[in-house]
Amino acid sequence: MTYVGGKGRRSYNDEIQFIERVSPVERHIKMGFADGPAKMNVPAKYYMSDEMDQLMREELDQYCRRSDRSAGFLPCVKQLSNVASLPGIVKWSIGLPDMHAGYGFAIGNVAAMDMANPQSVISPGGVGFDINCGVRLIRTNLFEKDIQDVKEPLAQALYNHIPVGVGSMGIVPTNPKILTDVLELGMDWSVREGYAWAEDKEHCEEYGRMLTADPSKVSTRAKKRGMPQLGTLGAGNHYGEVQVVEEIFDKQAATRMGIEAKGQVCVMIHCGSRGFGHQVATDALVEMDTACKRDNIVLNDKQLACARIQSQEGQNYLAGMACAANYAFANRSSMTFLARQAFAKTFKQSPDDLDMHVIYDVSHNVAKVEEHMVDGKLMQLMIHRKGSTRAFPPCHPLIPVDYQFIGQPVLIGGSMGTGSYVLTGTEKAMELSFGSTCHGAGRCKSRNRSRNNFSHEDILQELSNSGISVRLASPKLVMEEAPDSYKDVNSVVEACEQAGLSNRAFKLRPVAVIKG
Repeated sequence: MTYVGGKGRRSYNDEIQFIERVSPVERHIKMGFADGPAKMNVPAKYYMSDEMDQLMREELDQYCRRSDRSAGFLPCVKQLSNVASLPGIVKWSIGLPDMHAGYGFAIGNVAAMDMANPQSVISPGGVGFDINCGVRLIRTNLFEKDIQDVKEPLAQALYNHIPVGVGSMGIVPTNPKILTDVLELGMDWSVREGYAWAEDKEHCEEYGRMLTADPSKVSTRAKKRGMPQLGTLGAGNHYGEVQVVEEIFDKQAATRMGIEAKGQVCVMIHCGSRGFGHQVATDALVEMDTACKRDNIVLNDKQLACARIQSQEGQNYLAGMACAANYAFANRSSMTFLARQAFAKTFKQSPDDLDMHVIYDVSHNVAKVEEHMVDGKLMQLMIHRKGSTRAFPPCHPLIPVDYQFIGQPVLIGGSMGTGSYVLTGTEKAMELSFGSTCHGAGRCKSRNRSRNNFSHEDILQELSNSGISVRLASPKLVMEEAPDSYKDVNSVVEACEQAGLSNRAFKLRPVAVIKG
């Protein structure tokens, strides 16, 4: 239950005085905005256009009109201020243009905790339940003209090869020993077992493996949920798409990523750690609720349950979270293997002959220790990125050699049937957002509201009219993912570029989609 200040609670007009527009795409939230016993340790800020900010204001206005403010999700701006109240947070609580309400943290919230401060905390709400949900982009040497006559068979081949839907079961043989190896090794397991090419790892965040993973810190329940799901897409907003390059903004960056011209065919896979990651997060929240009470950590929202980073609970979570991240890397690798097989079957050429190389694989639900300059001082920070993507600049030591001169590729998936983007990281993002940018379009309507407002027949017809081949396990779930349920991805990406958080390299348009 969120703490509310009782009779003295502020009106919308009072609340809005705390939010200052400092540029066309940047707002600051002043200290004192948070409701509850924990005071803000740092201010908050968020990056949005005026049009997107209107959604934030409407959400805050509706919240102020509630008789019971503890019901439902908090407005994003309140969630930002509550995160700013967490112990050990540094500089800002940051919201990105695709920000929308989430569990504890808003989705699209970045927060950095000082590793040198013994009071600093780690919060599962700052990572999310789908740990290492992320996006992978695979290029091909095909062009749109090459797939026009086989688009439907290709969509069907992908659907036949990649298990999709709620509760879908993987075709990758898994037993307890194999699962332990997956959790510890991530993509190293995929390469060893022949599900990935050795060079795939080079184009993957963390090189496809978080070294802090410890499978002994993961519950039996989590392992039981994860064992049958390796190599599955799942449902919700996860998808596999065949896309074509629609527009190139940065020819040098595109060429470095193997993109030659407009019309080139790529494959995008968006998924995470499935039920395994969800259980790791659920288990940790139970432990951290106890840790909060024991260590007298004061919170404005119980969904922000956390533990001191150096506590046993904090270390257990980080070890389990790394296992879930490795599971997700191996999961996307397994689906890459299956996608390569589907293309090989359709075009009667090997994946190698089709040049099906991984452009990049990025995470957008994870917490990691990184070094950043803060007010002229080099600090070691625990960066929570929930619904946000790492966006490191050119010459950063943690990005692949191939991309040293252009910056880290950032993969931005649009809403269903709309475009996706590939961006590159910037030096300015290191100064403004701890090297972070947006992760997608960002919801503007709840799943429930989407189900009530849209019919699956209309959405499928709209996709068909746009020339998009669709394969769905559950047609009615498509209502939750209707394009109008999301912000305009073009506006989100433009706001990030205007703020200096990332630069556009090229845009992709979907021609075939598979979903759960």
